[in-house]
Amino acid sequence: MTDRFLTMPLSPRPTSSTRSKPRTGRIPIVEVQPAVDCGHYPAKAVVSEAFEVSATIFREGHALLGANIVLRGPKGAPQTPWAPMREPVPGTDRWLGTVAATAEGDWTFHVEAWDDPIATWLHDARIKIAAEQDEELVLADGALVFEAAAQAAPKGADRTAYLALAAFLGDASRSPSERLARSIEADVAGAISRHPLRRYVTRSDRMPLRVERERALFSAWYEFFPRSEGAVVPEPDSQQAPTSGTLVSAAERLPAIAAMGFDVVYIPPVHPIGTTFRKGPNNSLDPGPDDVGVPWAIGSADGGHDAIHPDLGTLADFDRFVRTARDLGLEVAMDFALQTSPDHPWVKEHPDWFTTRADGSVAYAENPPKKYQDIYPLNFDNDPDGILAESLRLLRHWIEHGVRIFRVDNPHTKPVFFWERLLGEVRASNPDVLFLAEAFTRPAMMRQLARIGFHQSYTYFTWRTSKRELTEYITELRDETGAFLRPNFFVNTPDILHASLQYGGPAAFKQRAALAALLSPSWGVYSGYELYEHVAVRPGSEEYLDSEKYQLRPRDWEAAEREGRSLAPFLGKLNQIRREHPALHFLRNVRFHGTEDDDVIAFSKRYVNIEHFEGSGNIGDPEDIEDYEDYEDIVIGVVNLDPHGVRETMVNLDLAELGLDGEEGFEVRDLLSGTVWRWGARNYVRLDPFVEPAHILSVRRLSASNAAGRPDRAQP
Repeated sequence: MTDRFLTMPLSPRPTSSTRSKPRTGRIPIVEVQPAVDCGHYPAKAVVSEAFEVSATIFREGHALLGANIVLRGPKGAPQTPWAPMREPVPGTDRWLGTVAATAEGDWTFHVEAWDDPIATWLHDARIKIAAEQDEELVLADGALVFEAAAQAAPKGADRTAYLALAAFLGDASRSPSERLARSIEADVAGAISRHPLRRYVTRSDRMPLRVERERALFSAWYEFFPRSEGAVVPEPDSQQAPTSGTLVSAAERLPAIAAMGFDVVYIPPVHPIGTTFRKGPNNSLDPGPDDVGVPWAIGSADGGHDAIHPDLGTLADFDRFVRTARDLGLEVAMDFALQTSPDHPWVKEHPDWFTTRADGSVAYAENPPKKYQDIYPLNFDNDPDGILAESLRLLRHWIEHGVRIFRVDNPHTKPVFFWERLLGEVRASNPDVLFLAEAFTRPAMMRQLARIGFHQSYTYFTWRTSKRELTEYITELRDETGAFLRPNFFVNTPDILHASLQYGGPAAFKQRAALAALLSPSWGVYSGYELYEHVAVRPGSEEYLDSEKYQLRPRDWEAAEREGRSLAPFLGKLNQIRREHPALHFLRNVRFHGTEDDDVIAFSKRYVNIEHFEGSGNIGDPEDIEDYEDYEDIVIGVVNLDPHGVRETMVNLDLAELGLDGEEGFEVRDLLSGTVWRWGARNYVRLDPFVEPAHILSVRRLSASNAAGRPDRAQP
């Protein structure tokens, strides 16, 4: 039989007035997302991370459409099966689908749209047969459609369901309604899902996608100064000189860091420190002979960026430190700070790498009125190729010594084009190496650094403390930059002790840690956080008193834990929860829910393992899933933002966002306390910040059979 559905021309023959190639395909596909700067830069994902692709798709007339996503791997081969798309809000023409890449590398994706004769016929046939209008003609048309679908099915496909249905539709001995009913039975629906009849297939432009290892997205960082671990600081009136810790003594701290569940240990620069204009305690300008200096004032007669500070040990000690960390499941992140002290070898060897002032002196770093006389910034315009070559040499030197993560100091003070070249070169030779941008700067610069290749970025989280600020900022990170900027929520740094920690007491430390660990897939703490260190150098300042940037700060960790003065168990529990719940490994799945108190914030994350999903593409629809527990993880966070008082309120959940049925209800288990409750759309909570300021709830669906006997939504 002639296939009249596959022989229609796509467009009229060109004439003298239509010779210019149209930009619109047979079926318009526009506004494809994610598209970073119109596809100039790749969107980002990690292996097995489900991410959403959307497009606006429409056509003339009333015929129905189908759409799917084609994901192509680094070698260009399409990943199968293709991911179906759906129009979640009919009439909006906005189609969505979810895909996940299976390997690292540079991928592409594109959207395909097509005329769907089967869906169009089913839609019209239901209406006409119900109205007893042209029934036999409608069924005859249906037989032709399904015969065409059988012919178009790929070689080796089972065409039995299509051919049997075509014959059944032509059986005049059966009623029209009986014949129509056969067309929506399970075997036919399965055949349609596997092998739809696609006419006038139109493809969007290919969009780039960079797929990286999981650590690029999901990580828990712990920052500490090796020189403080094992250090000895005599009493002020003692004549004894202080003794620096070493890489050997610092390695003794690694098991405790691993026990708290952190997987990245970040160490500030371990290079020789200059003596010229060395800073003293609390950033004073009158250092004593025993003051250790700022690690970021890199370089002395003992070497530069490729050397180890003699007080810390040797390169062999560094190698042992990295191996010890690796054996404990930790990756070492090393600071990469492209600046020098006045004593760095580069100052004499490459004077053109610096800026010379009118009086012949080298310009030191300034942020008026602040002066950093102990640090010389580089001038990237005098010899960009030379600085690039040396930077690559340094990075590859440390890569050879086991470093796979670099925290880049102040990248926003260097030209973006330099970083794009540098990161591109490293990616070409070492694609597993990751870079975190320490860029507390304007949004445009932060976003561009992420676009050109930085894998993670510091953020404004530290300064977002209210419910409104947090909701707006995380929504911005999710919706506006979620395709390319991966946030790392550090709760504190050696430079930043926020007022909320200075005056909030221990409860504030728990609150901020819970928010950071749950809201962002990557988060971090700076050493001393678990001891509730909170004293600023002066009122109104975010600098620590006796900052570790300028002096040794040994801590008695064992005494703190023995005396119950340590937050380490709580941090360990947070990281354990993060590891065990894949919903917390991602950013783009965060959703906020209503609370009736502005000092309580509620949010959720839902994970769907699409590798275990088979259906229409409507991921989360109950009719498509037989066993939710095989593929789904839902975590709800409810956090008291007031560190000084108990808060009681109602939490109003958007059950549609959670993929839950409000009539059946569901069970929640607090992952901090182990308490179990029955919840629904509206739930009472009471959060005492002096006991536990947060609920971290794991959701389990309840069927009619297993709901009996469960506690109702009681007071937590």
